[in-house]
Amino acid sequence: MKYAYIASERTHYPIGFMCRVLEVSTSGFFAWQARARAPRSDVDAPLRDAIVQVHQESRRRYGRRRVTHALRAQGWCVNPKRVRRVMRAEGLRGVRKGRFVPRTTDSVHQRAIAPNVLQRRFGVDTAVPAWTSDITYLATREGWLYLAVIIALQTRQVLGYSLSDRMPDERVLNALRNACHLETPPCGTLFHSDRGSQYASDDFRAALGALGRVASMSRKGNCWDNAVSESFFATLKTEEATEPYVTKQEAQKAIAAYIHGFYNWSAYCHTSLCH
Repeated sequence: MKYAYIASERTHYPIGFMCRVLEVSTSGFFAWQARARAPRSDVDAPLRDAIVQVHQESRRRYGRRRVTHALRAQGWCVNPKRVRRVMRAEGLRGVRKGRFVPRTTDSVHQRAIAPNVLQRRFGVDTAVPAWTSDITYLATREGWLYLAVIIALQTRQVLGYSLSDRMPDERVLNALRNACHLETPPCGTLFHSDRGSQYASDDFRAALGALGRVASMSRKGNCWDNAVSESFFATLKTEEATEPYVTKQEAQKAIAAYIHGFYNWSAYCHTSLCH
């Protein structure tokens, strides 16, 4: 307090005189002044560098929550509020998009409907082994593409997918074949989907039976029953398919790079933290 007073009154009184009156040394005052002028250490500097790196590696798509998850996977013990403060100071923000509304389910058919065996048991630590599947659409300047995915409930990773400019039954069969090449779950694993005609076809149900999978379908008009697949599509359209692709070929390459080079790795890191 004395040094601060001397500094504030130095234009009115000699420094030496004030130091004697206040019983402090002149050298002590000048040392205090040097410390006050020295730049303060940036305690957030290491965290800031890590946040910027994570944000850049996510192709500037991650917001506060996913940056926090990624940092914790790297060993950081960090509070989401601190991450938000640093990101705000650096002008970093994730890509945002409006609410996703699925439009690809054709449930008006006479094919067999399976019961809802999964019953929204979506936790990665659930004892019920399950795959979930759904179809969405992607816009390109050459027309629509339709993406069918199969996701492992316990890891949240995309095991198989199929991308085409049409939605025949073969789309989901191809996705199933791709998933089986990557992982062979135990017999009795649930395969959960909506009531789309592709999943209710004779060929697809026969393929599930041959693989020892148990079919499970959402209740009529209830997208929440297939929330894991819906969540992936919402993330995909927020982080990757934010704008129409120029060509269908570009979309094919971008989706492959996103799933194999980015999303599956992120899902692995996130579920590793949960276990």
